[in-house]
Amino acid sequence: MPVQIEIDDPFAAELPPDLIERAALLTLQRYQVSPASTVTISITDSETVRELNARFRGINAATDVLSFENTPDPDFPAGDTAHLGDVVIAYPVAQAQATAAGHRPQDEVALLTVHGVLHLLGLDHDTPTAKAEMWAVQQEILSALGLENISPTEG
Repeated sequence: MPVQIEIDDPFAAELPPDLIERAALLTLQRYQVSPASTVTISITDSETVRELNARFRGINAATDVLSFENTPDPDFPAGDTAHLGDVVIAYPVAQAQATAAGHRPQDEVALLTVHGVLHLLGLDHDTPTAKAEMWAVQQEILSALGLENISPTEG
């Protein structure tokens, strides 16, 4: 399961790519996703995320994480690999949330990576039942990463 990680230069020195990769891989493994599947995790600035949020969701504000599920083209021949989609994280928002929650920004990015990949896999938090399931899975994966004290606070 290749995970492509793209971290904008201003943030690269502050984030260990291995933690982001492990967060994504554990999430994919939890749902037994094909090892041939790929995801991209991008860490960028708030303005880029605001622009994406405005364009694709009609919300002209930065958010912590956006997930863009890949919809296969029926005219394109199916192969052995599938790109599940892209997760885009606003690092300044993640930093602020980490400060408010009292943990490291890199741990917040791990949480947001798990959260974003779960969205790519079809999970959501649009009902109390769905939210409880998604939050429980996030907590399970964060615990496996050694981040049992990190938990989502929004949604």
